[in-house]
Amino acid sequence: MNNSVQRQPANSHEPSHVLKAEARNLSFFYGDKAALREVNLPVHARRATALIGPSGCGKSTLLRCFNRMHDLYPGHRYQGEIRLYPDDINLLAPETDPILVRSRIGMVFQKPNPFPKSVFENVAYGLRLRGIRQPAELEARVERALRDAALWDEVKDRLKDSAYALSGGQQQRLCIARALAVEPELLLFDEPTSALDPLATASIEELLRNLKVHVTTLIVTHNLQQAARVAEFTAFMYLGELVEFGPTEVLFNAPSQKQTEDYLAGRFG
Repeated sequence: MNNSVQRQPANSHEPSHVLKAEARNLSFFYGDKAALREVNLPVHARRATALIGPSGCGKSTLLRCFNRMHDLYPGHRYQGEIRLYPDDINLLAPETDPILVRSRIGMVFQKPNPFPKSVFENVAYGLRLRGIRQPAELEARVERALRDAALWDEVKDRLKDSAYALSGGQQQRLCIARALAVEPELLLFDEPTSALDPLATASIEELLRNLKVHVTTLIVTHNLQQAARVAEFTAFMYLGELVEFGPTEVLFNAPSQKQTEDYLAGRFG
């Protein structure tokens, strides 16, 4: 890792060399099986970073380390660190509360998973858990989150309707609004468009490009064109290892590793 990389507080105009987080020598084990080996990954503030690679290469496993999702299941083990800046805390340290980690690092899953509640209550859910009870503040923050998720104009007259009445693409944007409402510092996306049709996919991709004003994003995708469209940085993973990382345009057009070149050319994967 280049020691010149700056680690300083985030603001709305961070240069691309400021980090929001980084994995350092990160390995992860399911029981005795190593799913990740010595991964070093910088996550640049207010930028989108894509994780690409063939199925089973460790992309989603790596993503879920960032918010300690693996803690919900037995038999796991971490080695190494994930640092979160500007605090410079190790998210994987035993003394770091995973609930606190998840309050700062949100996640959007492959399939839309709205709660069996109204549109409004889906977005307000995390706010209520944070102790926000004043109706005016709840309404303002729900509206802001729905606007940030490019959904407000479509649902502003349907806030009391069930979230299940929305289309698949709308449900996914609702889940993004729910994550945004609590103002996460880092937002994780695990194949966020793989269950959506092309029109809904285009809508989510436009949203991903616009989200960088608000939050740092880390995105797992099998869609190479999607990575090229939405991410400033891309990491190629293979067999639990990070093979290559760099600016997306450079990695796609002039990869330094033969494995990366072969994957991008469709020779395997």
